[in-house]
Amino acid sequence: MERPPRLSPPIAIGIIILFHVVGLFGFFVPTFRPWFIRVVPFHILLMFVVVLLSQPRLTQRLIWFLLLVYFLGYTAEWIGVHKSWIFGNYAYGETLGLKLWDIPLTIGINWFLLVFGAAVTTQYAGIKSALIRVPIGALLLVLLDLLIEPIAIRFDYWHWTNNIIPFKNYVGWFILSAAMLAFFEALGLKKQNIVPVILLLVQYLFFGALHFA
Repeated sequence: MERPPRLSPPIAIGIIILFHVVGLFGFFVPTFRPWFIRVVPFHILLMFVVVLLSQPRLTQRLIWFLLLVYFLGYTAEWIGVHKSWIFGNYAYGETLGLKLWDIPLTIGINWFLLVFGAAVTTQYAGIKSALIRVPIGALLLVLLDLLIEPIAIRFDYWHWTNNIIPFKNYVGWFILSAAMLAFFEALGLKKQNIVPVILLLVQYLFFGALHFA
């Protein structure tokens, strides 16, 4: 019998919604915007803690998945920034916080939250075949990146050479996301609770709304 999560899903969902609503307010009000931009890394860390604490069990498989995604995400971003092989020519700004080798340390956490959310979303969608769940999950993340890219440039998350987002970026997102989702499936991770799904949905709403800020 699984133990109750350290943070109940309703409370976790409430925290996710509250902090994103407050974040939207901060980004929409020019006076507060610089401060809210500075706390973006802490917001990512908070969402990470909320998602983990809301899970009934932190199994070894889930921990391995977390570590693998962090490593793959961070490595891919290093290759992307220093070699321009995966996403195109880009560099990170200051918004995502402390960097190591020009890559924000929070980026691997962000990859985990997004991929985990997409993986669990396809499970909740009732898609029976992993061969279908993986590309659909990857497509969900590419669609989210379409929303994120203009916001990222505007608020100094990262910048593209000549402010041109190459099509290669979206291909890279799809392939990398699909690889991570395939690892999720290979590890045989069972359906988690709905908190990662809500976080992914809120991310869509959050970055979509920022287009009007």
